[in-house]
This record gives sequence, structure tokens and C-alpha cells, in this order.
Amino acid sequence: MTRMGFCLNLKPGTVEEYKRLHADVWPEVLDAISRANITNYSIYLKEPENLLFGYWEYAGEDFAADMAEMAKNRRMREWWAICEPLQSPFPTRRPQEWWAQMLEVFHID
Repeated sequence: MTRMGFCLNLKPGTVEEYKRLHADVWPEVLDAISRANITNYSIYLKEPENLLFGYWEYAGEDFAADMAEMAKNRRMREWWAICEPLQSPFPTRRPQEWWAQMLEVFHID
């Protein structure tokens, strides 16, 4: 299992819509996330900066392949098409990233 953290910002004026969407995530999206070997998934919001921090645990063997498979899911792509216009990714993120992946510097169980 690999713990993974990601971050990005929400655009001004989109916080309530983002909260509303995530209060009722589509079952097909939840299923696609599970099938991609992602568990213990949380998203946190820091206001008033509108910073989102996402955390999940990846239990698969090939993260890139699992993400590619998830991206084939029509409902997942529809979900992203709704959520992404609300988001403002960091200009310093790596190529091919939307959410900027973070380095784990400390962990204790």
C-alpha cells in the first residue's frame, strides 16, 4: 500500500458548488475509484485560501495503468468535466498532473 497526497486550489466563488458535488458523489465514480485500487480517499479544504488536499492509499501494482483504466470510464470523465472547471491547478505541477502530487515527509501509525 502506498499513501499519496495531492493538492490544488479551487477558483474563487466555486467552494459551495464543489462541496455540493462531493456531498453526493455519483456511485459510478466511487466504483471507478475502488476498481483503480484506491482506498481511504479523503479531500480536505482550507478556507479562505480555497486549498484542496487529497489523500488516498493505493493498493495496486501499476498506478499508471490503473489511472489509465479509470480514465476510460465514461462517468469518471463526465465527473472530471464538471469538477475541473472549478479547480485551479498549481503552475508548478509536473507534466501530466492536474492535482500536484506531494512528497510524504512524515508518517506514524
